[in-house]
Formats: sequence, C-alpha cells, structure tokens
Amino acid sequence: MKKILFLIRDLGHGGAEKVLVNLVNHLDKTKFDITVMTLFDEGINKQYLSPDIRYKTCFKKSFPANSHILKLFTPSQLHKKFIKETYDIEVAYLEGPASRVISGCENKTTKLAAWIHSTANTEIDAFIGFRSLQEAIECYHKFNTVVFVSKSVKTAFLNYIPIKNSKVLFNINDSHNIKKLSEEHIDIAINKYEINIISVGRIIDIKGFKRLAKIHCKLRKEGYFLHTYILGEGDNRHKQQIADYVSNEGESSTFTFLGYKKNPYKYVAKCDLFVCSSYSEGFSTAATEALIVGTPVCTVDVSGMREMLGENNEYGIVTENNEQALYEGIKDLLDNPEKLAYYKRQAEKRGKDFSTEKTVQTVENLLLNLDGVNL
Repeated sequence: MKKILFLIRDLGHGGAEKVLVNLVNHLDKTKFDITVMTLFDEGINKQYLSPDIRYKTCFKKSFPANSHILKLFTPSQLHKKFIKETYDIEVAYLEGPASRVISGCENKTTKLAAWIHSTANTEIDAFIGFRSLQEAIECYHKFNTVVFVSKSVKTAFLNYIPIKNSKVLFNINDSHNIKKLSEEHIDIAINKYEINIISVGRIIDIKGFKRLAKIHCKLRKEGYFLHTYILGEGDNRHKQQIADYVSNEGESSTFTFLGYKKNPYKYVAKCDLFVCSSYSEGFSTAATEALIVGTPVCTVDVSGMREMLGENNEYGIVTENNEQALYEGIKDLLDNPEKLAYYKRQAEKRGKDFSTEKTVQTVENLLLNLDGVNL
C-alpha cells in the first residue's frame, strides 16, 4: 500500500477542489493510504471527504498577504514546517503555493507529482505563488511528473516552464452520484415553452456572465423565448452590476441568479442548454458535468473545450471566445431545434467517457508507476 499526501490551498467551491475530493474518495483504499492537507482550513468541499480520508491543515484560516509571507521561506523550509510525516507519494493538486511546498521535499525516496488546472496566459500566471519564474522552473523540475487537465493547459504552461515529464489526464467526476442527484426534483418552475439556459460558476469577471446577460437580453429583444439561470456565488458587487444591467433592459424576470446549490446537477439536467461564457478556463468541471447529465453544451473556445467536445463540434458547440460568436452559436441552436436535440444525444454519448471508473483507473496507474513515467 502506498502512503500518499495530497496538498491544496483549501477545499473551497472551485473546480479543482471539487475534483480532488472526487478523486480521493474513489481511489482504491487497498492500494493507497490517503491524507489530504490544506494550507488553510476553509471550504465547502471539506464536508464531502470520505470518512476514511485523513485530513490535516496548516492554518485554521487564511490571513492577509499570506502568499507574500509564505514566499519569505524557501520550499524546503515550508515543507519541513508543514509536512512532518514521510510519504511514498506527495501530490501538489493545484499550481502555485501547494506546488512550491511539495517541491521542497528532500526525501529522495518520495515520488512527487503536481497537477496544473489553470491556463498560463502570461509569464506571471506561470509562476504565481513562486518568487520568480526561475524559482518556478527549478521547483517544477523536482517533480517526477506534472499532470495537466487538458492539452491546451499543457501547451500554455510549457511556453514558460519547459518540462519533459508530463501527462494530460481528464478530471475525476463522481458520475454515478451526479446522475442520481440529477433526477431529484427542483424548487423552481421551469417553463417548458421556453428554452432554458443554465451556466455554473463563481460570479467573477473571468466567468463572463456579464456578456452572457447581454446575449440573453439581445435574444429576448429579437423575440426568442428563453430564460437564463446562473448557479453560483461570488463577488456581490459584480453580481449586482449584472442584475442592474438586466433590470435596465427589462429582463429581470427572465434572468435568474440561483445562488450556490448543494446539488447543482438537478438544475442543469432540467435545462435545455448549458452555456460557458468564460474568458478563461482550465478544464471545465461544470461543462463535463453537463455532458454527464445529458445537457447540450455551447461554449466559447477556452482550454479543454475542443478536447471535450471535438475539434469539429462533434459533441457540442465551441465558438470563438467573443460575445458575438457566442451569441451566434446560441441563436443557431434556438433556430434549429433538431440540432439542439442532436447535441443532447451527443452529450449523453460523450458523458460516458468521463465515467468515474475510467478516469480514476488512469490516475491510479499514474501514481503507482511514477518511476516509469514517460520522460
């Protein structure tokens, strides 16, 4: 049995945090003795950890300028401070501070792996959490392998930090539970005579909900019967700005903020179309979950979407990453109900490729064979 540690900043409601919980809960406990450690003891996803997962934390809560303070210490100093036990495998499950800490492991028999979830659009993105780009390069070269959640995330990262020992693996989803939860009743009335659009994510600028609101209002003015739902919480001021815009356009009753929901899947499953309007993504957990519950996806071209939906839109619609292109993609589906029905069938088909069994088995094989990763 391998003794393994996963380190992440916290277990908040982000995609990487959710995926980590899915992963550790489904790893074979006869093969792995698992510990999850957070830098800060915060996050909604902590409650979903299986009882047989050992949990540790470094700080009870985050504090001002924590990233700057952590950079005052070397990776090896941080590792000695936070990680007292010896593990066969140590995994930094999110780029940045977690990777910096794990890279400080000085035990030569311990295998190290790092997961990269976000797209490095700039050099600064590539070394976030590190003192400099050079330090990041030195630290990442200490890992036996670096795992990327999509090919495009890998390509962007390697532009700044060249790494030979790397893999691309899809995120872990609890597909059985997602499907089961998607069948539950919802507490809102869905109008079957409208096209119901849903989007999921933190309400922050990068998710592009403002441009989705503009598209919604434009389509309503053109006579399309649709209702858009946003699942998630975030920046209250940004949310209010969107709400004010929709109100000024006279569409408050057709654009609804649902807030955070413990079970988002039942809402996504009841809607006709999932839309991703983000300016940037790593590998969208929400879009993957939409496919699993059989909801068609229309998305702008962000990292991972063409891998998920096909280079030629085999399993969903991928548009250029701008407001006009996304508007045209949604409008085309509204104008062609048969196309929307086709992509519903394709979503159900593609969703099977993200089954828990397939994705977990791939990760287990990687972790058990870190000595033999392709360099």
